[in-house]
Amino acid sequence: MPSLPRAQTFDSLSLRYGEGFKWLVLLVVGLGTIAGVLSTTSFSVAVPALTRHFGLGQDQVQWAITGFMAAMTVAMLPTPWLLDRLGFRRLFLLAIAALTLTSIAGSFADSFALVVGARILQGAAAGMLQPLGTLAVMRLFPAATQGRASGLLGFGIVLAPAVAPALGGLLLDHFGWQAIFLINLPFCIAAAVLGLYLLPLPRKQEHRQFDWLGLSLLSVATLALVEGVASLQHSGPGAPWTWFSCALGLSTIAYFIHHARNTKSPIISLGLFRHRTFTMGTIVSFSYGFGLYASTYLIPVFLQNALGFTATAAGLALLPSGIALAITIPFAGHLADRHSPQWITAAGLALFGLSFLLFAILGGGTTYAELVAVTIIGRLGLGLILPALSLATLRHLEPHHLGQSSMVISYMRQIGGVLGIAIAAVFVEWRESVYGTLPPGIFTAYQQSFLLIAIVFLAALIASFKMKSS
Repeated sequence: MPSLPRAQTFDSLSLRYGEGFKWLVLLVVGLGTIAGVLSTTSFSVAVPALTRHFGLGQDQVQWAITGFMAAMTVAMLPTPWLLDRLGFRRLFLLAIAALTLTSIAGSFADSFALVVGARILQGAAAGMLQPLGTLAVMRLFPAATQGRASGLLGFGIVLAPAVAPALGGLLLDHFGWQAIFLINLPFCIAAAVLGLYLLPLPRKQEHRQFDWLGLSLLSVATLALVEGVASLQHSGPGAPWTWFSCALGLSTIAYFIHHARNTKSPIISLGLFRHRTFTMGTIVSFSYGFGLYASTYLIPVFLQNALGFTATAAGLALLPSGIALAITIPFAGHLADRHSPQWITAAGLALFGLSFLLFAILGGGTTYAELVAVTIIGRLGLGLILPALSLATLRHLEPHHLGQSSMVISYMRQIGGVLGIAIAAVFVEWRESVYGTLPPGIFTAYQQSFLLIAIVFLAALIASFKMKSS
């Protein structure tokens, strides 16, 4: 019986593979990150099928997505501490194993409660993976090639959402919504096998005290804010539960700030926010996550519910933008090594926001060619943002801050995504209740939803201008 490969040190693996070793590590981490991203983005195409199968509304079904996102967000918080305790190799392999097992379990779910449960566990596993890619780029690569490395990593991260609707729609139409859980399995297996061979043992493991109170406070705040947004639909804006959820979220955040100021090793150090570039970068990351995940939710649902596309046709309509994305990402990575990542980020935000403004203008009157063209514009912007945003935010920080700062950027992007999906689902449901679910009313509902996303990207664009140019 073959034995598992023996883990080796970074120095011995570097000696064996030479200068190419850091690129092999990036490949392993990229495969794991893609597996997590596929789990996030592929599920949106299954929303109409789930509403029909379980007889639920969009505002209820979106909890399968927001539950995943909330768990993903919360699971990011202990990542710097787990890195210190377990090391990069063990944490990565643990997260991949958990993602694999929960994905398989989700495919056997026979009730919506089990679907949500599987998605929450899946999200927690994906959350541990999320900050590791940026951390690998910043630690392994010199400044002159960080843009290229980030571009290659971003190629997989952003290509996954572009391909996921087409692949997910194909699986859904032929095998049912259960198959959506298995879309990431090949990447999980490849990442696990390669990780066993290529990820090195940690050089030194620290054992600092973990901020359990900080984790609890931020977890409560995350869940309370998401429930506050969701309850706008099921309880109404004037309901006591809505006010209680929002008040609990905001008060918990305020208490965490007090706690972080008086704790030796808080889970998020407030000192990071003394750097204007980092502070503005977190605002951009939040807005970017809001718009990205809200749009990933809205577009497939719009194509199916408003324009009448099948799941497969909706996915294929988005496929040409994936080709544009594939061309943009490596180019954007090279640009980030030669020009200011701040201005590349701003250009990407402008393009991405413009695409949703066009969706809002065109509405139900869009032709197939216009639909494809608008999605291509958005993906071009997305391709510019991802390689440059992390570099623009983190490049000015000291090396010992990279672990926590990478987590904070990922956390802010994901909390933006959690709220983005929740708000998008509630907002479109609210506008449908006003304008109806038949043309032309349903077109107006989605037009206003796309306009909301465009406004969020305008806010992110303003914040990007406040970042320090490099």
